[in-house]
Amino acid sequence: MDSVDSSQIASIGYDAATQALAIQFKSKTGAGSLYHYSNFTPEDFAAFRDAESKGSHFKKNIKPFADKYPYVKVEPAPAVTEGQE
Repeated sequence: MDSVDSSQIASIGYDAATQALAIQFKSKTGAGSLYHYSNFTPEDFAAFRDAESKGSHFKKNIKPFADKYPYVKVEPAPAVTEGQE
C-alpha cells in the first residue's frame, strides 16, 4: 500500500497477479475502511494511480461500476474512542 495525496483516500495498492485494487479511505481519525476491488487491470490501476485527483477518478471511474469492479470491505474503519472525537 502506498500513501497518496488525496483528501478522501489514504492509500492504494495493486496486486497484478489477482488483478485486485486495494483502497484505504480516510476517516476523521486517520485511516478508514479498506476495500478490495476485483477485475482491475494494470492499465486501470495506472490510470487511477496517475490521476491528478484520486477521489474524483474513484467517483467517476470506479464507484459507479460495481458490476465491472466488484468489491469487498476487508476491514472497517477503527472505532472512535472517547477523547478522539
